Amino acid sequence: MKNILIVDDDVSVRRMLGDYLSQHAFRINAVENSAQMARQLTVEAPDLVIVDMNLGQEDGLQIVRNLSAKRDIPIIIISGDRLDEDDKVNGLEVGASDYITKPFAMREFLARVRAVLRERPDRRAQSGYKVYTFDGWRVSTRNRQLRTAEGEEVKLTINEFNLLVAFLEAPRQVLSREQLLLATRVHDQEIYDRSVDVLILRLRRKLEIEASAPRFIKTERGLGYIFDTDVDTEILRVRTQ
Repeated sequence: MKNILIVDDDVSVRRMLGDYLSQHAFRINAVENSAQMARQLTVEAPDLVIVDMNLGQEDGLQIVRNLSAKRDIPIIIISGDRLDEDDKVNGLEVGASDYITKPFAMREFLARVRAVLRERPDRRAQSGYKVYTFDGWRVSTRNRQLRTAEGEEVKLTINEFNLLVAFLEAPRQVLSREQLLLATRVHDQEIYDRSVDVLILRLRRKLEIEASAPRFIKTERGLGYIFDTDVDTEILRVRTQ
């Protein structure tokens, strides 16, 4: 049974979402702020976190940013008053897997929850993982880790990592924005070209010496982007005892 953590300062919303998801075979924990969330995370790692954008005196966007930087957990943002495209792009860019605005139909909400969880197969069922290397850099899908040629770890959000893997799977091939959107799955329903551009910029800043003069991720005007270097791929088996 999948475990979902709800972070919302409105007790009626916590109860409504918790009761509904419980009826569909999910185990629910619900808290009202980031402090309670942090304590709950020490007790049990959830399969999904649902965060309200506005939590009284707290900024839900900052909570998402901090959580995605420290934990590899999918996040859905819910919001009642941030409705424009920029806010949605910002939420996805800092690490959210999906963004849904109130009011929403509960069936749609359930579908989005299931869609995000489908993208996260149970790691215990995985028998192997991939390691990509390029110009001394090393990327492992086992722990979603990126390391420099010097062995230093570079932190990536879930969406940044998915974007990088999309490039590593197709080196020296032009990938359109639509292909990258599908590969990164930055949003399940609505598609924004700008969200890919923002992720590209953030990834360049972490990979490139000069993000304005990229060596790896190059723009093909009118077509998309290309990862312009050779990539070696190795499939390793997970040792089971």
